[in-house]
Amino acid sequence: MDALDLARWQFAITTVYHFLIVPITIGMSAIVAYFHIQWVRTHNPDYLRLTKFFGKLFTINFALGLVTGIVQEFQFGMNWSDYSRFVGDIFGAPLAFEALLAFFLESTFLGLWIFGWGKIPEKLHALTMLLVHIGTVFSAYFILAANSFMQNPVGYTFNPETGRAEMTDFLAVLTNKVQLVTFPHVITSAYMVGGAVVMGVSVWLMRRNRPAEDTPLYRRSARLGAIVALVASLGVIVSGDAQGKIMTEVQPMKMAAAEALYQNSDSCAPFSIFTVGTPDGLNEKFAVKVPCVLGFMATGSLDKPVEGINDVREQLIAKYGTSSSSLVQDSTYTPFIPLTYWSFRWMMGFGFLTMAMAIAVLWSTHKGGVPRSPWWTFVAIGAPLAPVLANSFGWVFTEVGRQPWIVNGLMTTSTGVSPSVSAAEVLISMIVYTLLYAALAVVEVKLFTDYVKKGAEPFEPPTAPGDLTEDSPLQFAY
Repeated sequence: MDALDLARWQFAITTVYHFLIVPITIGMSAIVAYFHIQWVRTHNPDYLRLTKFFGKLFTINFALGLVTGIVQEFQFGMNWSDYSRFVGDIFGAPLAFEALLAFFLESTFLGLWIFGWGKIPEKLHALTMLLVHIGTVFSAYFILAANSFMQNPVGYTFNPETGRAEMTDFLAVLTNKVQLVTFPHVITSAYMVGGAVVMGVSVWLMRRNRPAEDTPLYRRSARLGAIVALVASLGVIVSGDAQGKIMTEVQPMKMAAAEALYQNSDSCAPFSIFTVGTPDGLNEKFAVKVPCVLGFMATGSLDKPVEGINDVREQLIAKYGTSSSSLVQDSTYTPFIPLTYWSFRWMMGFGFLTMAMAIAVLWSTHKGGVPRSPWWTFVAIGAPLAPVLANSFGWVFTEVGRQPWIVNGLMTTSTGVSPSVSAAEVLISMIVYTLLYAALAVVEVKLFTDYVKKGAEPFEPPTAPGDLTEDSPLQFAY
């Protein structure tokens, strides 16, 4: 493989790994904030125990997300310098806001939450975790604004003298129509993940039934997690429907690739749940289809046709040519169809599986019920994994489906790689990062599972700020 292929693999590995953590951070911060606010409102000991228990799990995840996120920004300069030079005037602005505003909001108030037990008034202390969650949401918004520009460039002008895209309207970048549908889709999917993690951990602890008197505690958190996951999943469906229609408008190739639709469809375009085709992917051998679903997903109508891959490719060739620009050096204009096709289905499949598990947990725990049968262990393990995988496959589809563009309609991926970086250099850094991430994964899983096994700590009334002196040590959440 050459430097381009290796650079793409490295960015894919580090980005997908980082995004395993991000939705857990966003979703769990909201739930921990809810538990803490409920404790302040009711002073029910269960809420304080749940706040501290899931707060520990959230903090472990946040720390790993911080470490893995820093690597992303390095790669723009290391492996993608031509891309950074071309679009840095635009791409850098939302990332700067994310670092200077959102990240500092998260990290500052998380520190206050961790070390503020007994040091600051309890209402203000509960507010700090809510501000942490707000910071994660702001962080997601600014990062998604940068990514949405790559999907649908707006608010810029191309300067032929410098060969760069230069920003003319920052507000247009922040209110990109792709951004306005992507943001709610990502945030609701993060809530689905957070709810599923709380649900899965709680079900596992209920199955252990140690100590038995804590079963009602975990039943409470399991039901809350299931409700959050189920409601959020409905939000994912609604926002995903809106996103699909905008995607068809600005990236018709991506929607065609999602169905492996090579020829323009007639009215009532079907959506295939499963397809077997020829090795070249050009002909269908067998498929299970649902009539009219693709047409509704793409256009909002059951009667409108959907453009196929071949027709869209001819339009792109007519518009951009084959290699007439130094920024366009790929005449195929077609993503890798098998990966695009299946990642789209795995995304939806794992999402619907999460919904099914949430419904099962709510059904089994209503009227004081407690899941006891051995198969609930699979639910406890699968509940956190399914929505995380759905999120990951969703991002794989989003980024692979945009190819060969690194900035849709402006710059192809092959022209964005650093020209001075050799394949050997990229390979070495990729190996180092992959091994480092593997080690961090072991640490993350070990810490997470160890604290889950310990369960919620016994209730201890928190120390009031007035009972502490200047010499009293800071109280850490652990």
